[in-house]
Amino acid sequence: MEVIDGNRIAADLIAELKAEVAKIAGRRPCIALVRVGDDPASVSYVRKKDKTAAEIGIESRVILPPESISQPELEELVGRLNADPSVDGILVQSPLPPHLDERAVFGRIAPGKDVDGVNPVNLGKVAQEDDSGFAACTPSGIMEILRKSGVDLEGRHVVVVGRSLLVGRPAALLALQKRAGANATVTVCHSRTADLPSMTRQADVLIVAIGKAEFVTAPMVKPGAVVIDVGMNRVPDPSRKSGYRLVGDVAFDSVAPVASKITPVPGGVGPMTVAMLMMNTLRAFRQGPTR
Repeated sequence: MEVIDGNRIAADLIAELKAEVAKIAGRRPCIALVRVGDDPASVSYVRKKDKTAAEIGIESRVILPPESISQPELEELVGRLNADPSVDGILVQSPLPPHLDERAVFGRIAPGKDVDGVNPVNLGKVAQEDDSGFAACTPSGIMEILRKSGVDLEGRHVVVVGRSLLVGRPAALLALQKRAGANATVTVCHSRTADLPSMTRQADVLIVAIGKAEFVTAPMVKPGAVVIDVGMNRVPDPSRKSGYRLVGDVAFDSVAPVASKITPVPGGVGPMTVAMLMMNTLRAFRQGPTR
């Protein structure tokens, strides 16, 4: 059994991006990171993205509107960033406060600046295998992890547990694509799937993104499967100073002995999500006015 080191894979990609950005003369690539409210996970994620951008040499602008911002005001803010020629990429951190329509906000981001791949135009481009768009960062990170780990999906059965627009659906589309490293047969499972364990046991590659702590256990996994755990859940742990620990959607200690390869939490998919965001920002910068 191999524990896939997402930190190492991400660090290698970040080093490559840093070298590329260092060659740029003049204005550096720039990403705007918009965070509404003080959700603890969102604060942590945006801080990590800001820090990684600085490490690479990408300019990041952290924008913190008041939590009371209205839908029209937030959409107007996104519109201003769309029109700003010095901003190459825009990320609006999810989740937004309940009074805001997240999908409508994502739809306002210009497709050429949508480096998180949340605009429906970019999801459509993924479905059409049009590389001019941006795929969502977490699914892109999953594909990169598989590639770097020597996992070719051609002819293999990939089971995705979760159908979200940010992870499950784009992950399924990327695995389906007719290109090297993909060409998988894909099944998407969700909360209404009948006899879920019988489906997950068919997976050669199991991708789990449902937001339920340690939901997938060893009896749900085929021996020798590759397991990609996208979950990031806080569970109480009085022995920790913070009072909690982070676990995935997969019960790691139970599943690891059954799997051939598995991503840990933390240190698996998470670091790759941030690295892919930075790669997309550099791509958006290079596409320039054509976007």
